[in-house]
Amino acid sequence: MDLCHPDPTELSSGEAEELQRIKWHRKQLLEDIQKLKDEIADVFAQIDCFETAEESRMAQKEKELCIGRKKFNMDPVKGIQYLTEHKLLSPDVQDIAQFLYKGEGLNKTAIGTYLGERDPVNLQVLQAFVDCHEFANLNLVQALRQFLWSFRLPGEAQKIDRMMETFATRYCLCNPGVFQSTDTCYVLSFSIIMLNTSLHNPNVRDRPPFERFVSMNRGINGGSDLPEEQLRGESSSWGGGHNIE
Repeated sequence: MDLCHPDPTELSSGEAEELQRIKWHRKQLLEDIQKLKDEIADVFAQIDCFETAEESRMAQKEKELCIGRKKFNMDPVKGIQYLTEHKLLSPDVQDIAQFLYKGEGLNKTAIGTYLGERDPVNLQVLQAFVDCHEFANLNLVQALRQFLWSFRLPGEAQKIDRMMETFATRYCLCNPGVFQSTDTCYVLSFSIIMLNTSLHNPNVRDRPPFERFVSMNRGINGGSDLPEEQLRGESSSWGGGHNIE
């Protein structure tokens, strides 16, 4: 007798019933296996569909983000409006400031234009933007270089004034005791910017000597002079041929 395929006529009734039960269980097991395979295939199909949809969503988001950056570079206010309306950027001033601070794909002139506006939201963004900078343990020129590298100063005097006041306040907060007041930091910052412009403008032939720089800043520290060593330290930072911006 073939042990693998016994002749049913040679089996007892009990053995025949047992054989039928085995065949039935085998059939059920094969059906369960096929069902499991179908379910696994369906899960993988859903994962593929989800990944495709997610990739499409991410591609669409990146496309909209690219459009938003271009709009910002052409018109900063409309660009921020587009980004917030499409939920690519939170309207929270801290988030907007971080977006400008990172500056990915953004024109620095456009950043300066936005920060210079007098709208209350823009003023709050300016403050948050300046707070993104860490000026601790930097001399004034180093801090100015970091600050002015992140955007371009606009041309209007009032806008520059607001920006430099905010900068001076932040610098003094990060470096307490360096200056008697934020006004001192503010005035000296302007002096450094003007001197930097003179040193790196090829049209300016008369390079201002250190003594003139000292003379320009007499009495700015609460009515008294800043130590000449401090001014000389600042001068050595810009005197090496490095443009602040």
